[in-house]
Amino acid sequence: MKNDNYQKQPLVPGNYYHIYNRGNNGIAVFFDKGNYEYFLKLYQQYIYPIAETYAWCLMKNHFHFLVYIRSENEIKKEALEFSTVEKPKILDASKQFGHLFNAYTQAINKKYNRTGSLFEKPFERKRVDSEKYLKNLIYYIHNNPIHHGFVKNSIEYPWSSYETVLSNKPTRLKREDIIEIYGSKEAFISYHQEKQNLENIVELLLD
Repeated sequence: MKNDNYQKQPLVPGNYYHIYNRGNNGIAVFFDKGNYEYFLKLYQQYIYPIAETYAWCLMKNHFHFLVYIRSENEIKKEALEFSTVEKPKILDASKQFGHLFNAYTQAINKKYNRTGSLFEKPFERKRVDSEKYLKNLIYYIHNNPIHHGFVKNSIEYPWSSYETVLSNKPTRLKREDIIEIYGSKEAFISYHQEKQNLENIVELLLD
């Protein structure tokens, strides 16, 4: 278990980050379909105004997000309804993620009559510093359900952004940017079906 007093580096605007965490001591954080849906709803409310999303995956006891933290002039202030103050002078992306996790924890504790922390604190974050890392990380996030034995193919898992990338439905996911990273939808699919070298992110694997 992590020390709650340990301070992580703040999320710096204009950078890409892998945001990930798991249940406190490895406990489950999603118990039914409604939990997954509610978490994603909260994510849109708290995070969309301050970050662009490139990939995500929710597993039973952990999650992964690949985000770009918006710079000051990119923040969607008109959509910023969920913060600790009405109009914050300085918007702290790290705190917005904290608000998301706290709001979800409160809802789960109320619904299941539990108390205490749901997630490990502080949440993990690692800056993505190259396109190769970005490409591998999207692959890793989408293949996480395969890695953990839930499905044989990423398209079969309902709680990740993989299907959204291939879909034509309206989305806030940076679909076109993702496809451009791989070159085409066909190349995206092919890359995800081949075994990739993940040495540069092996320390991030959550088992």
